[in-house]
Amino acid sequence: MEQLVPKKTYTLVWISLMCLTGLTAGLSFINMREWSTVVALLIAATKALLVASFFMHLVYEKQKVVWIWASVGIFWLSILMLLTILDYVTRGYLRVPGK
Repeated sequence: MEQLVPKKTYTLVWISLMCLTGLTAGLSFINMREWSTVVALLIAATKALLVASFFMHLVYEKQKVVWIWASVGIFWLSILMLLTILDYVTRGYLRVPGK
């Protein structure tokens, strides 16, 4: 049996996403030094959580398997982001001949 979601829920989630997008755009003009990336990633993670929870109907799902796979996906994404950040941070440590 399908869970019928009221349009009001979708509207409130959409308004929240638009507010968070506006917040991201507004904060991009403020120099927060090293915290700029952290704040932007936190806002992006919040938006992703809203989309996955409501538009992908994870909130209404009763099966534990869906939550397990969603957790595995988030875990894998965090591994990829960690490796990317570590690559970016450690680029200046090795000296390259000729530079």
